[in-house]
Amino acid sequence: MTRDSSSSTHDRVRTVGVEEELLLVDAENGAPRSVASEVLRVARRRGDTETDEIGGSVGPEMQEQQVETDTPPEEYLGLLELDIRRWRDKARAAAKEAGALILASGTTPLPVVPRTVDDDRYAAMSERFGLTASEQLTCGCHVHVSVDSDDEAVGALDRIRAWLPVLLAVSANSPFWQGGDSGYASYRSQVMTRWPTNGPTEIFGSGAAYADHLRLLVDTGVPLDEGMAYFDARPSRNYPTLEVRVADVCLDPRDAVLVAGLARALVETGAREWAQGRPADPVSVAVLRLAMWQAGRHGISGALLDPETHKPRPARDVVDRLLDHIGPALRDSGDMARVEQGIDRVFTRGTGSSTQRRVNSEEGRLDRAVVRLAGLS
Repeated sequence: MTRDSSSSTHDRVRTVGVEEELLLVDAENGAPRSVASEVLRVARRRGDTETDEIGGSVGPEMQEQQVETDTPPEEYLGLLELDIRRWRDKARAAAKEAGALILASGTTPLPVVPRTVDDDRYAAMSERFGLTASEQLTCGCHVHVSVDSDDEAVGALDRIRAWLPVLLAVSANSPFWQGGDSGYASYRSQVMTRWPTNGPTEIFGSGAAYADHLRLLVDTGVPLDEGMAYFDARPSRNYPTLEVRVADVCLDPRDAVLVAGLARALVETGAREWAQGRPADPVSVAVLRLAMWQAGRHGISGALLDPETHKPRPARDVVDRLLDHIGPALRDSGDMARVEQGIDRVFTRGTGSSTQRRVNSEEGRLDRAVVRLAGLS
């Protein structure tokens, strides 16, 4: 498939917005708190819930121990960081009135029995998927990058899928599960594999082919609806965006901005390749699953699978190769310096997963660590 490159978006910067799922934990002992309904009542009173605008709200998620924030779409990463911090602050203020803190972690470090919110769709999911749904309490960072059409969204999707494990590695922030160290940098990525529609996608080639694929999945009777297409990335059902879903919610808001900058540049690069008629890498879904497992297991502390050779290489080499791959898009958007600084910060300081383990070691008790980590969110 080819398209005249003059119709692409080289002369403008794609907008980017972020959805963050956040845990609600006790202000004294860090235990998960089932107070989302109360937090949302406070947020509604404060005018911080759904509006007619795109983005900018505190909203519900599947479990009573979490809420979700979203930002308006922005062209500039500096404004996006302000938005992320603003909406975390709004969620934090509402949670405080309910006696809770917010914690930006991909999983809850302390043991939990999730409590599903009172919602017909979530009730149907619990009925159909049993323990997978009832134990589901994970928090991701979902990045929405603007696209011009369904075909452009799928064209980019086909060409970014091999690079998405790198975004997971950089964002890894869920080392603990049910009170113990999982051994993973991102155990959230493991929990998500329980869902039958989670993971990497095949090559589709067009928006119509992607739509046919979704209909086929729903017609099997396994997923409830198209909203359960929990792919690593997917064209949004609600917005003219490609939604990149692989990242853990980040402890440090600057890391969320880094992930957003990388995701935008990846989508822009993929869209340019599609417009130029460059074929997508035919790497199999099976290999992409291995690449995602490797990224979730080690984060940036070990080897990652090179997205071009699909063989293990040191994480820094793979991340540098990503920067080379998306460099023209980063320069065109003015994001190169910020992204390079973010990468250097993550490799110097470590990911959120490294910080969680370090704070737990310093505190000597996971409950105290959780309260301290909430203060860093």
